[in-house]
Amino acid sequence: MFEYEMHQLRAADLAREADRRRLLREAREAKATRAERRSARHDTEGRVSRAQRRISFSRAV
Repeated sequence: MFEYEMHQLRAADLAREADRRRLLREAREAKATRAERRSARHDTEGRVSRAQRRISFSRAV
């Protein structure tokens, strides 16, 4: 019975460790995403929106 209890404790410990690592990874990813958005807002050479691409010039002959 003692071995079974030790196994249960170890399994619970591993589950807690996995949850902690998952939360840390998600927090890092969220922080990186926020930083990307923040830098993209101040980027002068960002993506061109659809409205700006509709402007076309006539061909010179």
